Amino acid sequence: MDIPVGTTLKRTMTVGEEHLASRVGSGGLDVFATPAMIAFMEGTALKLAQDFLPEASSTVGTLVNVKHVKASPLGATITCETTITEVDGRRLVYEVKAFDNAGLIGEGIHERFIVDCEKFMSKVAK
Repeated sequence: MDIPVGTTLKRTMTVGEEHLASRVGSGGLDVFATPAMIAFMEGTALKLAQDFLPEASSTVGTLVNVKHVKASPLGATITCETTITEVDGRRLVYEVKAFDNAGLIGEGIHERFIVDCEKFMSKVAK
């Protein structure tokens, strides 16, 4: 399994009511919630790695260090750009950025670990 450093994936989404801070409980305003932005970043990182992994493997998030620097309204188009910056055995480090039509809204570092799905779930069940 080789995941080249520098590999990048971009994905887009539209801010719906289910993504608002007022709806997810992270704030009282009708703006794109920080937890929703982080989930989109994590999902993009997961998708990026998944294309390189064996079928019985996946990744799990272990670290998120992200700043949410600008609010985005309901209906905004959000683009997440995720780049692998380090591969250290099973540990993957990503640079994550999110943008709306006006520019950067969030950025940071995210780490994931490669796991064998069956072994991982067996340990969780114990």
